[in-house]
Amino acid sequence: MFKLNLKIAWRNLWKNKGYTLINILGLSIGMASCILIFIFIRYQMSFDEGFKNEDKIYRIVSTWDYADGNQFYSQGVPLPLTAAIRNDFSPYIEKVAAIENSAGMIKIKDANGKERLKTIENVFYVEPEFFEVFNYNWLSGNYSSLADPNHVVLSKEMANKFFGDWKTALGKSFSFDDKVNYTVSGVIDDVAENNSVPLKIMLAYKSFNNNRLTNWGSVSSSSESYFKLKPNVNIETLNGPLTSFIKKYYVEKAPGKEGHLFQPLADIHYNEKFGNFSGRIMPKKQLYGLVIIGFFLMITASINFINLATAQAVSRSKEVGVRKVMGSQRSQLIIQFLTETLTIVFISLLIGSVLTEIALPGMQNLFNSKISFSIFQHPIIFLFMILLVVLVSLLAGFYPAMIMSGFNPALAIKNKVIANTGGLGLRKILVVVQFTLTVTLIIGTLVILQQMKYVREQPLGFNSSAIAMIDLPNDSATVSRFSAFKAQLKQISSVEEVSFCRTAPSSQNNNGNTFSYNGGKDADFQVNTKNADEDYLKTFDLKLTAGRNLVKSDTINEYLVNETLLKKLNIQNPNEAIGKIISMGGMKAPIVGVIQDFKNKSLHENIDPILIGSLRTRHYYAAVKLNAKEMMGTMKIVSKIWQQTFPESVYHEAFLDDQIKNYYEGERIMGTLFKVFAGVIIFISFIGLFGLISFVATQRTREVAIRKVLGASTMEIVKMLNGSFLLMVFLANLVAWPLAYLFVSKWLAGFAYRIDISIWPFALAMLISMLITLITVSIRSYWAANANTIDALKYE
Repeated sequence: MFKLNLKIAWRNLWKNKGYTLINILGLSIGMASCILIFIFIRYQMSFDEGFKNEDKIYRIVSTWDYADGNQFYSQGVPLPLTAAIRNDFSPYIEKVAAIENSAGMIKIKDANGKERLKTIENVFYVEPEFFEVFNYNWLSGNYSSLADPNHVVLSKEMANKFFGDWKTALGKSFSFDDKVNYTVSGVIDDVAENNSVPLKIMLAYKSFNNNRLTNWGSVSSSSESYFKLKPNVNIETLNGPLTSFIKKYYVEKAPGKEGHLFQPLADIHYNEKFGNFSGRIMPKKQLYGLVIIGFFLMITASINFINLATAQAVSRSKEVGVRKVMGSQRSQLIIQFLTETLTIVFISLLIGSVLTEIALPGMQNLFNSKISFSIFQHPIIFLFMILLVVLVSLLAGFYPAMIMSGFNPALAIKNKVIANTGGLGLRKILVVVQFTLTVTLIIGTLVILQQMKYVREQPLGFNSSAIAMIDLPNDSATVSRFSAFKAQLKQISSVEEVSFCRTAPSSQNNNGNTFSYNGGKDADFQVNTKNADEDYLKTFDLKLTAGRNLVKSDTINEYLVNETLLKKLNIQNPNEAIGKIISMGGMKAPIVGVIQDFKNKSLHENIDPILIGSLRTRHYYAAVKLNAKEMMGTMKIVSKIWQQTFPESVYHEAFLDDQIKNYYEGERIMGTLFKVFAGVIIFISFIGLFGLISFVATQRTREVAIRKVLGASTMEIVKMLNGSFLLMVFLANLVAWPLAYLFVSKWLAGFAYRIDISIWPFALAMLISMLITLITVSIRSYWAANANTIDALKYE
């Protein structure tokens, strides 16, 4: 029976090749888009999975609440916290481990003692208990060796890179930062890309030396702590002990009330507040947005199918009547029509799979992720494709099947089934729904593009163009060469300015500290601290509003502050602050100047109160301002001078403009997706519209011919056929506007600096939708109006 139904379905589809092509084209593009969205979401949802008892693993994170309502969050914890947690929470926690992120220079010598490899690498200082919280695949050695200093565990990739073959890596050694020699005592299999802790080089935690090891008042995002609950303990059980813990170790009346939260492992990849070592965050709201877009796509493609199928119902009425007279049951007819739909959907899936393979490299490049379309590697993708076929077949095919199988056989055989059967009203509603989704996406795309243009053009308060941030060696032995290095750079004609600093004015690497002003109590907010030399203002074109610049000195420390800091201290006149003393971290220094506010983070966030100090020992970068026309040639000279000055180190550079662009990577991706998928939905909508007007024109061929015989002009006939479609698209715009307004308002709320929502994206979306509708419908209407009237009337 199925074989017969399939044969009949194929004959009917081949008979109506034009409408079949329109349906397959719309469905295949929609299904390809849905598959792409699904495999991307599957990849993102796979982060930090596969660990034993992963639902019992948590990360401890830090929070601060200030009296002015400000809240601060950090993925890091004070260095002494892990040991205290191990002691105070022992009844509840099975294992707890600290992990510290760092970076440094690794040197490896050959058998003759000659240096054969020198590289800067990201490293982690890890307690051995970390491998009892997380289970990794060990290729050789074991984690217990990390209980002793000067031991290191490598990933397979790093072992191969350093020693040629991971199998021979055990017992070999390398030097780190020219200070410590580490012996390889273990090799683990490569950690998957979809992991928030990208372990490659794991140094024994006991080798980590820092002046913050006993300091509860200092938190760095490079210091994390993880624990695993005991089997029968719920995380809520720890709330009471946590309150007592905070009272025990923290000053209760501090300006910023510090606290901690227990973040589930499953939340780390999605939570924007805290971040992670991999730097890969995918907020769930973006995943939900993709799900909604995928839903829109399939609804749009399915509406095309329903509209064309119900419109063609009249032409198949005699077939239905004959089948019923010959004894076919309604259920058999429904199965027949659903088989036709299933055939179209299956063919669309095959074409959609090819389109997915073609589009996959572009999506991998967009998201910078190794997304795979292998159904053997990820069977859930195959399951999704089967589910997609079933759902689309039912969604697109069930209603037309019910309509066509319900025809009265007597009327059907006599061709007296009226043209409106199959729900002309419903078809109009579906067209309105389809274009509502289309217009909503067009408006969303226009607003996103407008906001991103605003972000690009928003004045930052400093000049970021043509500035290279060059890493400086951070060991004390090389500091003495900084001045000579700077002097050589300034002799290059195409180098305009050079400044040594801890960070650029805008940076993701920010340090917050408590402080007191002019001998008073600690302020009820933190200050963002930066360190720089006397050329910092000139290099970045920062403007003074009061006082003077920092002076060149190896011993004197002084501060510049921004206007926001003074506003928070309720100081109206910047000159009042000059000469006042700032006390911070046991150090006192005067304010010598006030600078205009500048954007120190992304435009998602407000400007911080900022303090720039002149401590020379905290300069991590050389900011080199270049002549934009000679950048590439100049950077080769700069690199050569750097390598001559610091031959024992490894050169690295990055341009500030590129770093600032990375702040908006999520918005760039969403903007690209909206442009692509809005284009796809527009295309699907209008090929469906073309198919529908084609059928309407065919149904009204004789009417058009009679009107022409009676004197109607071509333009009058085109206008007649256009009217109802333009009205439907106009109504779709009216429905889409409030929906789009809610969407874009919520999205823009995530920016501290944002555009005002104007009428023009809504008006432009209406103009685009109405214009394309007018063009699409008019072309097909014109063909119908110019048809030979004799051919239409010769049988009358």
